Amino acid sequence: MEYEITAQDKDATYVVLPAYNEATRIQPVIEAIAEKGYNMVIVNDGSSDNTLDVIMESKRKYPNRIHVYSLLINRGVGVATQTGFDAVLKYNPKYIVSMDSDGQHSADDLDDVIKPLVTGEAEAVIGVRPLKDMPFTRNFANAIMNILTRIFYRVNVSDSQTGFRALTRNALNKITINATGYLISSEFIREINDNDIPFAEVPIETIYTPETQAKGTNVTVAIKILFQMIKHQF
Repeated sequence: MEYEITAQDKDATYVVLPAYNEATRIQPVIEAIAEKGYNMVIVNDGSSDNTLDVIMESKRKYPNRIHVYSLLINRGVGVATQTGFDAVLKYNPKYIVSMDSDGQHSADDLDDVIKPLVTGEAEAVIGVRPLKDMPFTRNFANAIMNILTRIFYRVNVSDSQTGFRALTRNALNKITINATGYLISSEFIREINDNDIPFAEVPIETIYTPETQAKGTNVTVAIKILFQMIKHQF
Protein backbone atom coordinates (compact mmCIF):
# COMPACT_ATOMS: atom_id res chain seq x y z
CA MET A 1 0.00 0.00 0.00
CA GLU A 2 1.40 3.39 -1.01
CA TYR A 3 2.29 5.73 1.83
CA GLU A 4 0.05 8.76 2.27
CA ILE A 5 1.54 11.96 3.68
CA THR A 6 -0.03 12.73 7.06
CA ALA A 7 -0.82 15.99 8.83
CA GLN A 8 2.08 15.21 11.18
CA ASP A 9 4.46 14.87 8.22
CA LYS A 10 3.32 18.24 6.90
CA ASP A 11 3.65 19.88 10.28
CA ALA A 12 7.24 18.63 10.48
CA THR A 13 8.02 20.22 7.08
CA TYR A 14 9.16 23.79 6.44
CA VAL A 15 9.19 25.36 2.98
CA VAL A 16 11.91 27.95 2.37
CA LEU A 17 10.82 30.65 -0.08
CA PRO A 18 13.36 33.28 -1.23
CA ALA A 19 11.48 36.27 -2.63
CA TYR A 20 12.71 39.26 -4.61
CA ASN A 21 10.17 41.72 -6.06
CA GLU A 22 7.37 39.13 -6.16
CA ALA A 23 4.56 41.38 -4.90
CA THR A 24 2.24 40.48 -7.78
CA ARG A 25 2.87 36.73 -7.64
CA ILE A 26 3.79 35.50 -4.16
CA GLN A 27 0.50 35.65 -2.26
CA PRO A 28 -1.25 32.73 -4.04
CA VAL A 29 1.92 30.67 -3.57
CA ILE A 30 2.12 31.34 0.17
CA GLU A 31 -1.54 30.75 0.83
CA ALA A 32 -1.71 27.53 -1.20
CA ILE A 33 1.18 26.13 0.85
CA ALA A 34 -0.45 27.21 4.12
CA GLU A 35 -3.80 25.73 3.12
CA LYS A 36 -2.12 22.37 2.58
CA GLY A 37 -0.82 22.43 6.16
CA TYR A 38 2.84 23.18 5.53
CA ASN A 39 4.99 25.70 7.38
CA MET A 40 7.10 28.37 5.68
CA VAL A 41 10.22 30.44 6.17
CA ILE A 42 10.02 33.32 3.70
CA VAL A 43 13.12 35.41 3.03
CA ASN A 44 12.41 38.84 1.54
CA ASP A 45 15.62 39.41 -0.43
CA GLY A 46 15.79 43.21 -0.22
CA SER A 47 12.76 43.71 -2.46
CA SER A 48 12.24 47.24 -3.76
CA ASP A 49 8.50 46.74 -4.32
CA ASN A 50 5.87 45.90 -1.69
CA THR A 51 6.69 42.19 -1.52
CA LEU A 52 7.15 42.40 2.25
CA ASP A 53 3.73 44.03 2.71
CA VAL A 54 2.08 41.25 0.71
CA ILE A 55 3.91 38.59 2.73
CA MET A 56 2.83 40.19 6.00
CA GLU A 57 -0.77 40.32 4.82
CA SER A 58 -0.67 36.54 4.34
CA LYS A 59 1.09 36.08 7.67
CA ARG A 60 -1.83 37.77 9.40
CA LYS A 61 -4.09 35.07 7.92
CA TYR A 62 -1.75 32.21 8.86
CA PRO A 63 0.30 33.51 11.80
CA ASN A 64 1.52 30.11 12.95
CA ARG A 65 2.47 28.84 9.50
CA ILE A 66 4.52 31.75 8.16
CA HIS A 67 7.86 33.01 9.49
CA VAL A 68 9.38 36.04 7.78
CA TYR A 69 12.97 37.21 7.48
CA SER A 70 14.24 40.21 5.51
CA LEU A 71 17.60 41.08 4.02
CA LEU A 72 18.29 44.82 3.88
CA ILE A 73 19.63 44.67 0.33
CA ASN A 74 19.19 42.24 -2.54
CA ARG A 75 21.80 39.49 -2.07
CA GLY A 76 20.68 36.96 -4.65
CA VAL A 77 18.72 33.72 -4.56
CA GLY A 78 21.67 31.74 -3.22
CA VAL A 79 22.18 33.94 -0.17
CA ALA A 80 18.43 34.23 0.42
CA THR A 81 18.02 30.46 0.30
CA GLN A 82 20.95 29.87 2.64
CA THR A 83 19.48 32.49 5.00
CA GLY A 84 16.26 30.48 4.98
CA PHE A 85 18.15 27.23 5.59
CA ASP A 86 19.91 28.78 8.58
CA ALA A 87 16.70 30.27 9.97
CA VAL A 88 14.60 27.13 9.55
CA LEU A 89 16.71 25.19 12.06
CA LYS A 90 15.18 27.31 14.82
CA TYR A 91 11.87 25.51 14.26
CA ASN A 92 13.26 21.97 14.57
CA PRO A 93 12.00 20.64 11.21
CA LYS A 94 12.31 17.05 10.05
CA TYR A 95 12.05 17.97 6.38
CA ILE A 96 12.99 21.15 4.51
CA VAL A 97 11.82 22.16 1.04
CA SER A 98 12.99 25.06 -1.10
CA MET A 99 10.67 26.43 -3.77
CA ASP A 100 10.51 29.44 -6.06
CA SER A 101 8.07 32.11 -4.91
CA ASP A 102 6.98 33.38 -8.33
CA GLY A 103 4.24 30.82 -8.94
CA GLN A 104 6.34 28.56 -11.16
CA HIS A 105 5.95 25.65 -8.73
CA SER A 106 2.73 24.07 -7.53
CA ALA A 107 1.98 23.41 -3.87
CA ASP A 108 0.15 20.30 -5.10
CA ASP A 109 3.57 18.68 -5.64
CA LEU A 110 4.72 19.08 -2.04
CA ASP A 111 3.38 15.72 -0.86
CA ASP A 112 5.16 13.86 -3.67
CA VAL A 113 8.41 15.77 -3.16
CA ILE A 114 8.71 15.00 0.56
CA LYS A 115 7.45 11.41 0.31
CA PRO A 116 10.90 9.86 -0.39
CA LEU A 117 12.20 11.66 2.71
CA VAL A 118 9.35 10.52 4.93
CA THR A 119 9.58 6.89 3.79
CA GLY A 120 13.37 6.82 4.13
CA GLU A 121 13.96 6.19 0.44
CA ALA A 122 16.21 9.28 0.21
CA GLU A 123 17.62 12.15 2.24
CA ALA A 124 17.38 14.67 -0.60
CA VAL A 125 14.94 15.15 -3.47
CA ILE A 126 15.26 17.01 -6.75
CA GLY A 127 12.01 18.13 -8.39
CA VAL A 128 12.32 17.43 -12.11
CA ARG A 129 10.45 19.73 -14.46
CA PRO A 130 8.84 18.39 -17.67
CA LEU A 131 11.48 19.54 -20.13
CA LYS A 132 9.15 19.03 -23.11
CA ASP A 133 6.99 21.89 -21.81
CA MET A 134 9.94 24.20 -21.15
CA PRO A 135 10.51 27.16 -23.51
CA PHE A 136 13.26 26.32 -26.01
CA THR A 137 15.89 28.76 -24.71
CA ARG A 138 15.36 27.55 -21.13
CA ASN A 139 15.43 23.91 -22.22
CA PHE A 140 18.67 24.46 -24.15
CA ALA A 141 20.30 26.30 -21.25
CA ASN A 142 19.17 23.60 -18.83
CA ALA A 143 20.69 20.91 -21.06
CA ILE A 144 23.98 22.81 -21.04
CA MET A 145 23.89 23.11 -17.27
CA ASN A 146 23.16 19.39 -16.86
CA ILE A 147 26.30 18.65 -18.87
CA LEU A 148 28.39 21.18 -16.93
CA THR A 149 27.10 19.80 -13.62
CA ARG A 150 28.16 16.33 -14.78
CA ILE A 151 31.62 17.57 -15.81
CA PHE A 152 32.39 19.80 -12.82
CA TYR A 153 30.55 17.98 -10.03
CA ARG A 154 30.61 14.38 -11.36
CA VAL A 155 26.92 13.72 -10.89
CA ASN A 156 24.24 13.03 -13.47
CA VAL A 157 20.77 14.47 -12.84
CA SER A 158 17.78 15.10 -15.07
CA ASP A 159 17.23 18.73 -14.03
CA SER A 160 20.22 20.40 -12.41
CA GLN A 161 18.62 23.87 -12.41
CA THR A 162 15.37 23.11 -10.65
CA GLY A 163 14.41 25.41 -7.81
CA PHE A 164 12.19 22.78 -6.17
CA ARG A 165 14.28 20.68 -3.79
CA ALA A 166 13.82 18.92 -0.46
CA LEU A 167 16.06 17.37 2.16
CA THR A 168 16.04 15.99 5.66
CA ARG A 169 17.41 17.96 8.57
CA ASN A 170 20.33 15.55 8.73
CA ALA A 171 21.17 16.28 5.09
CA LEU A 172 20.80 20.03 5.60
CA ASN A 173 23.34 19.90 8.41
CA LYS A 174 25.87 18.39 5.99
CA ILE A 175 25.67 20.87 3.14
CA THR A 176 27.09 24.36 2.69
CA ILE A 177 25.83 26.81 0.06
CA ASN A 178 28.20 29.60 -0.95
CA ALA A 179 26.62 30.72 -4.22
CA THR A 180 24.91 34.10 -4.32
CA GLY A 181 22.90 33.60 -7.51
CA TYR A 182 21.60 30.76 -9.68
CA LEU A 183 24.76 28.70 -9.19
CA ILE A 184 22.97 27.51 -6.03
CA SER A 185 21.13 24.88 -8.09
CA SER A 186 24.30 23.16 -9.30
CA GLU A 187 25.98 23.74 -5.94
CA PHE A 188 23.14 21.93 -4.20
CA ILE A 189 23.75 18.94 -6.48
CA ARG A 190 27.48 19.09 -5.74
CA GLU A 191 26.89 19.16 -1.99
CA ILE A 192 24.57 16.15 -1.90
CA ASN A 193 27.02 14.25 -4.10
CA ASP A 194 30.17 15.22 -2.15
CA ASN A 195 28.51 14.33 1.15
CA ASP A 196 27.18 10.98 -0.11
CA ILE A 197 23.59 12.00 0.55
CA PRO A 198 21.18 9.54 -1.13
CA PHE A 199 18.78 11.43 -3.39
CA ALA A 200 15.73 10.80 -5.52
CA GLU A 201 14.22 12.60 -8.49
CA VAL A 202 10.49 13.36 -8.47
CA PRO A 203 8.51 14.73 -11.44
CA ILE A 204 6.87 18.10 -10.75
CA GLU A 205 4.54 20.44 -12.57
CA THR A 206 5.95 23.73 -13.80
CA ILE A 207 3.70 26.71 -14.50
CA TYR A 208 5.14 28.94 -17.22
CA THR A 209 3.98 32.53 -17.55
CA PRO A 210 5.67 35.51 -19.25
CA GLU A 211 7.01 36.50 -15.82
CA THR A 212 8.44 33.09 -14.90
CA GLN A 213 9.93 32.65 -18.38
CA ALA A 214 11.81 35.93 -17.95
CA LYS A 215 13.59 34.54 -14.87
CA GLY A 216 15.78 31.55 -14.22
CA THR A 217 18.53 29.95 -16.24
CA ASN A 218 18.76 31.12 -19.84
CA VAL A 219 21.84 30.87 -22.06
CA THR A 220 23.31 34.12 -20.70
CA VAL A 221 22.86 32.96 -17.12
CA ALA A 222 24.33 29.55 -18.04
CA ILE A 223 27.50 31.24 -19.32
CA LYS A 224 27.80 33.24 -16.09
CA ILE A 225 27.35 30.08 -14.05
CA LEU A 226 30.05 28.36 -16.12
CA PHE A 227 32.56 31.06 -15.19
CA GLN A 228 31.51 30.77 -11.54
CA MET A 229 32.01 27.00 -11.67
CA ILE A 230 35.49 27.46 -13.10
CA LYS A 231 36.30 30.05 -10.44
CA HIS A 232 35.16 27.72 -7.68
CA GLN A 233 37.58 25.03 -8.84
CA PHE A 234 40.52 27.19 -7.78
